Amino acid sequence: MITFMINDQEVTVPEGTTILNAAREIGIKIPTLCFLKEQKGVEFQSASCRVCMVEEPGRQKMLAACSTKAWNGLKVRTDTPRVIRTRRLMVELLLSNHPKDCLICHKNGDCELQTLAADSNVREVSFQGAMNKCRIDNSSLSIVRDMNKCILCKRCEEVCSNIQSVGCLTDVGRGFHTVVGTVFDWPMTDTTCTFCGQCLAVCPTGALAEVDNTRKVWDALVSGKTVVVQTAPAVRVALGEMFGMEPGSVVTGKMVGALRMLGFDYVYDTNFAADVTIMEEAAELVHRMKHGGVLPILTSCCPSWIKFIEHNFGDMLDIPSSCKSPHEMFGALAKTYLADRLNVPREDMIVVSVMPCVAKKYESARPELSVAGQSDVDIVISTRELGHMLREIGVNFESVKESDFDDFMGESSGAGTIFGVTGGVLEATLRTAYEWITGETLENVEFEAIRGFEDVKAATIDIQGKPFRVASASGLKNARKLLNSIRSGEAHFDAIEIMACPGGCIAGGGQPSVHQDYSILEKRMAAIYGIDEAKTIRQSHKNPSVIRLYEEFIGEPYGEKAHELLHTEYKLRKKM
Repeated sequence: MITFMINDQEVTVPEGTTILNAAREIGIKIPTLCFLKEQKGVEFQSASCRVCMVEEPGRQKMLAACSTKAWNGLKVRTDTPRVIRTRRLMVELLLSNHPKDCLICHKNGDCELQTLAADSNVREVSFQGAMNKCRIDNSSLSIVRDMNKCILCKRCEEVCSNIQSVGCLTDVGRGFHTVVGTVFDWPMTDTTCTFCGQCLAVCPTGALAEVDNTRKVWDALVSGKTVVVQTAPAVRVALGEMFGMEPGSVVTGKMVGALRMLGFDYVYDTNFAADVTIMEEAAELVHRMKHGGVLPILTSCCPSWIKFIEHNFGDMLDIPSSCKSPHEMFGALAKTYLADRLNVPREDMIVVSVMPCVAKKYESARPELSVAGQSDVDIVISTRELGHMLREIGVNFESVKESDFDDFMGESSGAGTIFGVTGGVLEATLRTAYEWITGETLENVEFEAIRGFEDVKAATIDIQGKPFRVASASGLKNARKLLNSIRSGEAHFDAIEIMACPGGCIAGGGQPSVHQDYSILEKRMAAIYGIDEAKTIRQSHKNPSVIRLYEEFIGEPYGEKAHELLHTEYKLRKKM
């Protein structure tokens, strides 16, 4: 432990603690833009923004609080005229090379640079000069890059390279012409980007944004066509945060009521399709086990993870389950099974997905997830975009009258709910596969060993005296480690679940930001498991609506009709 002084306050902290973290422990705020405390406490600081400078009295050189480790006897001040003047100067320098379109920027009201300028009482910019003129990259269906708004904090580069191990972004050039870019300045669609959206989740300005699909939804709602909407499990435990509600608040009923207020004809639950996914995935697992198929089987619900394996592990493309993701299964069923019962032609139905994920926007346009060029899911919006649409019509969210999902494809089990957290898909699969393999009733449906936020969770489950080895990883860097260990023969598993975002869909790139407050994720996860525990039916194969679907329409799980509608294929992609 070391003891030192900040603004004449004594603070004792472990050796190696930075001045910034020590100040936070005693309630002293030191502003910063490049500092990032990632999920699970991982910290990153490039010390590039220089707005966290503090003064050591008697010394000419100032200290960067985010990267300087304190020492015994140190004395620093964060409130001197010199510190305040320096901070304001740094902010003005950043603003001198920043667009002045704050009123129409998607980060307006949620921009860290904007907030810092206000807190620093910056009312004019003293510097005039050349400004960067970068090409806006809107090549993808998920992410827009406007490097004119970049402040070179390098948070996106840190997340992309060291948290996700994708390595799509890095700083290019020198001096004033430095920019965070891609290899050979390629458009995002030509790179190994998985569109997970973790970069835009940490961007403090408007340099990275999701593609805005809200206007497409507004147009659909007045098109005269039948517009069906589905909502993912993680949305209901995060949407309330956009309206000042406590993180982890379960707002399912209000969310459904609000969607009806927007004008959707039918409101359904993606959890229903998650139950269908389990039927197919569990059946595929049992089929592989009985017929000598390739193991381990890997879950295929996450589009970022699928694109990651297509780029990086082309020799292992026979391992992932061929199941479509739940919202794509719903789209396929909506435009066949549901459309027939509503007597609506496929071309007159529009399916909208509300997802915690921006990669779902890219996924919905994959050619293999369409029929005759028409996508099964027409439009994808994020949790954030739904919140923005509700604000547009002036919804007082907390006073919205609760409503239920439409019942034809709206009933779901607890297993469908836990898809929203890391380990959840694997646990849901085991709840069904165990009974199908053994013919016995599973008394305890909770598999605690694969729950939680650990990077990689592994467990061995006894199934009729035989060890069944499973693993779950969240975050693509952890997925890479796990797959490398399997490829080398160091590790052996029967089933694996991978989610691209650390913690799972609750931390998706389309959710309200959580990267600076890990406790929010914990509350969302607890809420997901709370929904599951409150369900009467907690196994997918016992969902009456799913049973009816197979009896009336699909037939056998993993059968001919199921393959036609609910399964897909993957392709090798270049690794550059």
